[in-house]
Amino acid sequence: MLNLLKQHRTFDGLTQFWSHESTSTKTKMKFSTFTPDGEVKGCLIWLSGLTCNEENFITKSGAQKYLSEHNLMVVAPDTSPRNLELPGEHDSYDFGSGAGFYLDAKTEGYCDHYNMYSYVVSELISLIEKKFDIENFSIFGHSMGGHGALIIGLKNSNLFRSISAFSPIVNPTDTDWGKKAFLGYLGSDEILWEQYDATKLIKSGFSHPCKLLIDQGASDDFLGKELFPEVFEKACVENGQAIELNLREGYDHSYYFISTFIEEHISFHSHYLGLQ
Repeated sequence: MLNLLKQHRTFDGLTQFWSHESTSTKTKMKFSTFTPDGEVKGCLIWLSGLTCNEENFITKSGAQKYLSEHNLMVVAPDTSPRNLELPGEHDSYDFGSGAGFYLDAKTEGYCDHYNMYSYVVSELISLIEKKFDIENFSIFGHSMGGHGALIIGLKNSNLFRSISAFSPIVNPTDTDWGKKAFLGYLGSDEILWEQYDATKLIKSGFSHPCKLLIDQGASDDFLGKELFPEVFEKACVENGQAIELNLREGYDHSYYFISTFIEEHISFHSHYLGLQ
């Protein structure tokens, strides 16, 4: 059962905040939505990055105006379960609370709750289909959420019509963020880690029939440390996956960057969501 927490009239539509009891995480989960007036032709799933929750995108991106113009809705879930006290869960910003990494955990304690992959793919999609009578979905996200959008979209290309990302973690098995998260959530089996690495997925044969769109700020402090878009682009080119990678000069990792180019991403998804 969905509980409406609050709502605001926005650009000929409604920005709303919801909660429900999740079977995937065995906790209460929250998400935000924007729904334009009139017929909605499709839904974008937005996955946020480290430290974010269900409010960051819907309040900072400026997406509602463009969603309304394209007759699209958006759903932005929280980034992890909340109100748990698992070992190490609240010790750092890049693991545990606010850092679910959109995977299904295998380690003790975390496996009972940190199942964000199943939450997005199975539970959240089903809720939106029933509540809003939506059939067509695309997916995008930022940073950790860009990682989530890529792995979920590539592994469920029949469900998501298009995929895009801002500053995504594309090769987490080779980064400090990814290694820390995967060891904590998945254990030491690095073969299992590869199931949640977009670059590894492309190399192993996963693909999407539509072009992937990625925007990366050239002045991003994490570029070359945690973010290696050129590695993912190379894997795509070598394995026949169409991709558009835009390196944006002067832009950083923030929502100032996202809000600048969000219209282009919404227009990109609108094209594929409008195809029958």
